[in-house]
Amino acid sequence: MKRLLVTGASGFLGRRIAEFYKGRYEVYAPTHGQMDITDRESVKAVFHEYKPRFVVHTAAISDVGMCEREPEKSRLINVDGSRNIALASAKLNAKCVICSSDQIYFGSSLPGPHREDESASPMNVYGREKKRAEEECLEQNPDCVLLRLSWMYDSETKSEYEHGDFFRTLVSRLRAREILSYPVNDVRGITDVKEVVRNIEKSWELCGGVYNFGSPNDRNTYETVLAMFKELGWDVGRLQRNEEAFAENPRDISMCMKKLNDCGIEFSSTLEGLIRNMY
Repeated sequence: MKRLLVTGASGFLGRRIAEFYKGRYEVYAPTHGQMDITDRESVKAVFHEYKPRFVVHTAAISDVGMCEREPEKSRLINVDGSRNIALASAKLNAKCVICSSDQIYFGSSLPGPHREDESASPMNVYGREKKRAEEECLEQNPDCVLLRLSWMYDSETKSEYEHGDFFRTLVSRLRAREILSYPVNDVRGITDVKEVVRNIEKSWELCGGVYNFGSPNDRNTYETVLAMFKELGWDVGRLQRNEEAFAENPRDISMCMKKLNDCGIEFSSTLEGLIRNMY
């Protein structure tokens, strides 16, 4: 059985990847105590002992606010940690997939959907760290695959410590019969994490480089939920437009999926995914 090493398996995505592929692969998901990704020698030792064939690196500080407050700490994990994983993978000739982010497109002067070959100057610390991590990982390991992930959700909760996401928060507010307010100045893909997990295996066949990896969506968040309500025949009077959020810096971090689709990997649109999970 081929060996798969997953970092960040206590987190939202990593936990689901480790659970899904257990049994199909020999999965090793080291804790921070077992492998400190910021310590090159610690990473090297674990890789030498376990000798993975595939590596999926999900460990990160993804809290945008925390990255702004503690940039040195987040850099060690988001940049140095990713580079150490890419380097160790290269030494063993293991296929390495590293999770990046659509936040790299935040601040772009170009309208979306954004392409991987665009020049990007991320507006926030997290986006800049992810961009730098991509560059350093590819420098150390040209065969490394960097996946720019969008905002993800699940219809199921896997841990009592897991915070809510877009979908589960929406469902909770629907059940409470609340008025729902969503921004009109924010355009981005919102992706069912189950599709991400299933497509991870396919990503091991990709050539080294950067790929947008998630659900396409050309609507702002308000229009997305409005379209879902109309499709399901629900009362759209419960929806409100939020004109204030992102008003000063309208955000369009929607992603073009042509490069990924040309490689035979496809995702449902954001609208299709949300409707499917509502049934």
